[in-house]
Amino acid sequence: MNLSLSDIAPPLRWTSPGQVAPIANDPRLPEAWWQALPLERACSIVGTPEVAGRLADLALSCWGHLMLGDVLPLLRFADPASSVHTPEGLGRETVHKLFTGVLERLLEPVTEDSVAPVPASRPDRPLPELIDEVFATLDERQRAIARDRLYASQRVTLDELAQRFSVTRERIRQIERDLRDHVDTWLSGPDAAPLVAHVSWLRGRLGSAVPADDLAAAVPWHRTELKTLSIPAWRFVRTLLTGYEQVDGWLVAGGADELREKTRQLFTDGPRPLAEAVTLVSQLGIREDVAERWLVSVPQLRVLEEHVVPWPRSVNDKAEAVLAVAGGALTPEEIQERIGEDYSLVGIRNQLTADDRFLRLDRNKYGLTRWGGEQYLGIREMIAREIERAGGEAPVNTIVTNLTSRYDVSESSVRAYAGGPGFERTQRGWIRVAGAEQSDYQPRRDVASTRRCFRSRDGRWWHRVDVNAEHLRGSGSPLPTGFAAYLGMAPGGQLTASTPSGDVVISWHNQPTMGSIRPILVAAGASEGDHVFLTVSDGGELLTRYLPAAVPGIPALNRALHLIGYTAPVASEAEGLRLIGGRIGLSEGAARDEVLARLRDRGDRDILTFLEGAA
Repeated sequence: MNLSLSDIAPPLRWTSPGQVAPIANDPRLPEAWWQALPLERACSIVGTPEVAGRLADLALSCWGHLMLGDVLPLLRFADPASSVHTPEGLGRETVHKLFTGVLERLLEPVTEDSVAPVPASRPDRPLPELIDEVFATLDERQRAIARDRLYASQRVTLDELAQRFSVTRERIRQIERDLRDHVDTWLSGPDAAPLVAHVSWLRGRLGSAVPADDLAAAVPWHRTELKTLSIPAWRFVRTLLTGYEQVDGWLVAGGADELREKTRQLFTDGPRPLAEAVTLVSQLGIREDVAERWLVSVPQLRVLEEHVVPWPRSVNDKAEAVLAVAGGALTPEEIQERIGEDYSLVGIRNQLTADDRFLRLDRNKYGLTRWGGEQYLGIREMIAREIERAGGEAPVNTIVTNLTSRYDVSESSVRAYAGGPGFERTQRGWIRVAGAEQSDYQPRRDVASTRRCFRSRDGRWWHRVDVNAEHLRGSGSPLPTGFAAYLGMAPGGQLTASTPSGDVVISWHNQPTMGSIRPILVAAGASEGDHVFLTVSDGGELLTRYLPAAVPGIPALNRALHLIGYTAPVASEAEGLRLIGGRIGLSEGAARDEVLARLRDRGDRDILTFLEGAA
């Protein structure tokens, strides 16, 4: 016998050596022995059970989706009942035992007594001709039912066929059942052996998932039209691929949902290079030449810059994936572009500042917190940090050099902040943090005690503007003194905040006043009763978040949360109160009465009304 293991186990012929070698290699056998060495010789060196064990391990690791009869076709004759099971269904011990039995029987010495007469084989014929013979003796009605129902891409209904041939639905159903039995009987006979062998090869060729179009292109004769049915041969062959389902343009062995989930699980730890991802997916039985297309088709996965990344629905998760692939800090604009979906830039900015997974590393750049690094806190805070590092006072020139070399901030901005509220000159060209009693303006109420001011997760305070007709006409509007002081302003001062549509000037004469925000409202499509949350970044940008008015009829607690800018569902009133307490500056465990008292003291009567109504 000069057969190798790959001659009797077809999947070994199409599986890449890179997958086979780690499992099948043996120091006692030559490289690629399963192709190069006669099976009898391999079994004499390491033993038949060892060879069978390697094949069983390959079946479980690489071909778990195939039936055992497709992995080792000889098993169909040795144990037909077991041959229709998958390796995963029977387990390693049983598969090993079955394979060992087949190999031992194959390698038994042949004696004169054991030689049976060999039936005369039929000359090779094109498989479409063999298939046509199955239907050659059928009448026109039987052929029509086979063509238009059994093997049609869009099946005709029983009622339509019944009307066409003037019989009952049940008669059509009976003919259909008889046709199936007729085909099954032929498939179990010797004449069908070439086609059965082809289907066995085809299962190995297709793998566990393949684009449905690949079936027609697998071999040239698949596109040949069957003369008896006037359909391409591949449609008939498709019905023989039991265990495959067609989903979203793919033929999938077993359950498509199960295979998709197994694929997603490969990437739970984060992005992987595409080449590595293809190798991982091929271990699920998916051919390497279609692996990338399969990855693209799996929901919640995406191929991004030659990496495969988890791609859940949350914009936060997508931003994390984008940064992980980039390997360095990006601007919100760059993140938005790489996500490539309909997410607003304002929304992405808000999530980057509110989610603990992200760390602001520069004036307009964010990275992942797990990378480490020093958080960018804004120009004023960075100046204070430089002074602290220098021992309490530092030269302005040194501060300017340090900050402009590390961050995307201008020299003029650093000098402007260094000469503004919060710092005082100690000697020529040197500054220190000013004492509160010396230069900081102290409003009667600080920002935490100021009505309609709310703190985000990153510690930044936002002021809620309730849009009215004056705002929409372009009039200026007052700001609370506590919020203006939080922005670093004092009586007589002025702050210019930039927006994409132009600058907005905040000035403080008799009281703090903000200039027109009409362009922002127009861009957002705002109406009376809507809300805009705003603050000023350390780089002088006016940050805004537009929020439409609450939908009528939502519960009172949700209306209260809407007024602090929180729109997600909450599980209980306790959770809602915890969120509100955190937004108005209270500690994590603040009691309900404490939250209500703070709201009452701040003057947030609208929120208070909804909370008291929800009690």
